[in-house]
Amino acid sequence: MKLADYTTLRLGGPARSFVQAGTEEDLVAAVRAADGSGEPVLILGGGSNLVVADEGFDGTVIQAATRGLRRDGGPGTMTAAAGEDWDSVVARTVAGGLAGLECLSGIPGLAGATPIQNVGAYGQEVSQVITNVRAYDRTARKIVDIPNEQCGFGYRTSIFRKDPGRFVVLAVMFRLAVQRLSAPVRYAELAAALGVGAGERVPSAEARSAVIELRQRKGMVIDAADPDTRSVGSFFVNPVLDGAALAAVEAAARARCGDGARVPRFDASDGRVKVPAAWLIERAGFGKGYGRGTGARISTKHTLALVSSGSARTADLIALAREIRDGVREAFGVTLAPEPVLVGVTL
Repeated sequence: MKLADYTTLRLGGPARSFVQAGTEEDLVAAVRAADGSGEPVLILGGGSNLVVADEGFDGTVIQAATRGLRRDGGPGTMTAAAGEDWDSVVARTVAGGLAGLECLSGIPGLAGATPIQNVGAYGQEVSQVITNVRAYDRTARKIVDIPNEQCGFGYRTSIFRKDPGRFVVLAVMFRLAVQRLSAPVRYAELAAALGVGAGERVPSAEARSAVIELRQRKGMVIDAADPDTRSVGSFFVNPVLDGAALAAVEAAARARCGDGARVPRFDASDGRVKVPAAWLIERAGFGKGYGRGTGARISTKHTLALVSSGSARTADLIALAREIRDGVREAFGVTLAPEPVLVGVTL
């Protein structure tokens, strides 16, 4: 069984064994059995944030196929099983008069993956509305409920990502606002698309529709007819820089792009700023559609997405990612970090 059939990149070799877990009990039992025999384990969700080596995975792949979405514990409180399709979760919250997830519409993958990388888009992050994460602790060999403040959430990270072998997410609990209006629209691009000012609210259904349309333009909504969606979305994380690093990037930008060049940035607290990786990639000489003829290329719609098309292999995609990373580092002194989980390959 090739893992390419289970990833949005359509890349990846075979798994030695494959288990589909349809209930929480089956998921925990499968992990315990593999751990007990010393078997390497890969937990598979929707495959939308996964890059698997051409050689595959020499161990047991356990697919989280659990289902369940319920409102309990008080107004606005909702629990989603790890195997629930994420965009379906968002759609149901919007339809049910709950706000707080509408800007995370159209993101592929499963609910269980969202706390791992603290999924965020258009001014919202799941950490803003997560109350608890229910997980199986493979070290303690027991099920635990981890409150938000102990999840170690940060920009595209959490304790689940920092210690990837320890926890298996079983369910995610959210507390959302009981209202038909969205959370305040903070992201300039989304505000412009909606025709409102920053901080204004709109019906959540309108915000959801606008987000999906923006993502579709960028090839960030899975579409079998669009080859630009054969990706993991954003391949690189936007770097967070301190004052000295930003000054160095600004000097490099002036040297490359002229005195009028301004490096875009967004506040990241503690005197640091977040710089768009796409801006750095483009100014380093890697434009939309860039590739070396292997079938691995940059999307024609969005510079942050690396696409597998034609006869591309995982090795080709990783080679392209290394070329981009090294080119940005040479041009600006910034080393871009990958956003997807890499299995059997290194950058």
